[in-house]
Amino acid sequence: MCLPLIDLKLTRRQAIKVLGGASALVLGGCAAKDAEQAPADPAPAAEPSDSTGSDAQDQAGAPADAGSAPDQDAQPGPAPQTTAQKLLASMTLEQKVAQMLFVTPEQLTGVELATVAGALTRDALTKLPIGGVVYFGANIVGNQQLRDLLSGTVELSRGAGAGIPVFTGVDEEGGTLVARVAKSGCFDVETFQNMWWIGQSGDPSRAAYVGTSIGSYLRDIGFSVDFAPDADVLTNPENPVIGHRSFSSDPEVCAQMVSAEVTAMLQAGTLPCAKHFPGHGDTQGDSHTGAVTSLRTADDLHSCEYVPFKAAIDAGCPFIMVGHIQTPNAAGDGLPATLSRVMITEALRGRLGFTGVVISDSMSMGAIAQNFEPEDAAVRFVQAGGDMLLMPPDPWAAHQGIIDAVNSGSIAESRIDESVSRIIAAKQAAGLVDA
Repeated sequence: MCLPLIDLKLTRRQAIKVLGGASALVLGGCAAKDAEQAPADPAPAAEPSDSTGSDAQDQAGAPADAGSAPDQDAQPGPAPQTTAQKLLASMTLEQKVAQMLFVTPEQLTGVELATVAGALTRDALTKLPIGGVVYFGANIVGNQQLRDLLSGTVELSRGAGAGIPVFTGVDEEGGTLVARVAKSGCFDVETFQNMWWIGQSGDPSRAAYVGTSIGSYLRDIGFSVDFAPDADVLTNPENPVIGHRSFSSDPEVCAQMVSAEVTAMLQAGTLPCAKHFPGHGDTQGDSHTGAVTSLRTADDLHSCEYVPFKAAIDAGCPFIMVGHIQTPNAAGDGLPATLSRVMITEALRGRLGFTGVVISDSMSMGAIAQNFEPEDAAVRFVQAGGDMLLMPPDPWAAHQGIIDAVNSGSIAESRIDESVSRIIAAKQAAGLVDA
């Protein structure tokens, strides 16, 4: 049976309003060889919590004394808790840290290939109630199959942990290079040229059209997050990773296109994620296989690479993905941006003013996995100011590493609360959690 899809419809204004309040809060599995059974009927979703918390019920039966003067000494009561505040207060440390993980269904369940959400997914979510699941082309084998996989995973996550539904994410940039759904052959959706040619047109409405089209079909299928648009400025034409995924070598053109696509995608009901901060367009290496370096200075980055990211932020982009890019002439700490407090807290949050969810690029890439243990990388990312770990090579180790760091005092629990508050705010913007 196909479980109902979550209604993710929201306006850009609503998304910005919900996400802007985050800082005020403090902040699947399936079968290839393992042949998981079809999903059991999910547990019924919990009734939404009261988001008002007012004293109206207590006061309703008490007649007003029209002739009495107000008590000048009366003190106002505490402000009512929001839904997000109530959720955060009810969560254990283990549940909060689990929300900071965005993993593949195979990582979650341990199967070789995930194409359905069933008992293994349910059991895994019970043990590790993660914040998001990312899917790739191999997970897509049919039209209804993908819809059932996504909706089934979301429903199963409602019965796990604190009952907070997972994000369902995908890389769908458009073009011929990164388009998991459009290239699957299972969906009759519009296809596009690579974004370079959209940028070459000089017409931001074309980028907006891409955002509307992709955002709409992803929402219809059941995705809530798209790891797009690519906000990299292609300053190095020999770049082996970005190439024509970028809109332009001109930062202003990139900014116009990125802003237009972010706005349109939000209006279509899918949360965009601009990537790869601080900018992957100048690098020569490939962070999938090893460390990469950008020799740009802080002033270079500010005048060029940061421009499209600032445009995305101003357009209300709820996610920014940080890349594994070393910037020795800007940060000078010898760390990839994903582990750098200079790049995440000082530059992205401080200088650019980003208050949404900072997510890492895949932590399974060689740039991280070859140089840091999963626990160490996870802790360093959180200490640097990051919120969600994408595809840590060992999610269980990353989870335990962060918990141990909190228990030892090297990460304050209030720091975890900030991240989880941002994550909940984004889930409210996506319609996954009541606002």
